[in-house]
Amino acid sequence: MGLIDRWIGALRGGLGFLTRLPVGYRDGDWTAFRTTPAAFPVVGFVAGTLAALPLLAVGTLAAPTVALGYLLSVYAVTGIHHLDGIADLGDALVVHGDAERRREVLKDTTTGVGALLAVAIAIVALSLGGFGLAGLSVRAAVGVAIGAEVGTKLGMAAMACFGRAAYDGMGKEFTDAAAPGSFLPPLAIAVAAVAGVGTALARPLPVGVALAGAVAGLALPWYWADRYLGGINGDIFGAANEIGRVAGVHLGVIAWTLS
Repeated sequence: MGLIDRWIGALRGGLGFLTRLPVGYRDGDWTAFRTTPAAFPVVGFVAGTLAALPLLAVGTLAAPTVALGYLLSVYAVTGIHHLDGIADLGDALVVHGDAERRREVLKDTTTGVGALLAVAIAIVALSLGGFGLAGLSVRAAVGVAIGAEVGTKLGMAAMACFGRAAYDGMGKEFTDAAAPGSFLPPLAIAVAAVAGVGTALARPLPVGVALAGAVAGLALPWYWADRYLGGINGDIFGAANEIGRVAGVHLGVIAWTLS
C-alpha cells in the first residue's frame, strides 16, 4: 500500500470509527487507522467543523436553541457509542474492589447507577458548554468548538502513542501499533489546524485554549485508568473523548470571556 493510499485508508477508517459519516469501508482501513495516529486530529477537524454548523445561528436564534442544536449536531456527527465508555467508566468509578474487579465492571453489560449518573453529567456538561458557546460571537463559538474537537482527538492520539493497555482488546490494538515518536505528526497537524482556524476567525487565544483544555481534560480518565485499572482500554478511549470535548469547550469559553 502506497503512502497516499495508506493515508486515505487511515482517514476512512478514522471517520468510520469516530464518526457516523457515511464514508464506506475497505479492507485494511482499520489497520491503516490504528497505525496512523496523525489521522486522529484530521478526523477531529472534520467532525468539529460539521458539529459547529448550528453555531452559525449565534445571535440569530435564542441561546438555548443554539445550544440544543450544537448538542444534537455533535452526536449526529460523532454518534453515541463513545458514551458507552462514559457509562462503563461511571460504574467502574463507584464499584468497590481492586483493579481486577473494576476491569470486570468495565466489561459488564449491566447498566448501574454510576453509569446513569456519568452519562447524565456528560450530557448536561456539554449542553451547558453549548449554552456558553451561544453567548460568544459566531467566530469565537465556531473556533472553540473546532479547537475542542481537534484537541480531544489529539488526546486520543497521545493515549495511543504513550499509553499502556490494561489487557487485550481494542485499546491494546492502538497502543501496540503506535510509539512515542509517532505523536509528533498528530501534534504538528493539530497545532497547525488550530492556528489556522484561530487566525482565520480572528480568535486564536480561545481556540488554542480549547485545544489544550481538551487534551488536559482527557488526561484525567487516563491517569485514573493507569492508577486503578493498570492501563487503558477501549472504554477509556471513548470516555476520554467525551470528557476532553467538554473540558475543551468550557475552557475555550472561559478564555474568550476573560480575554
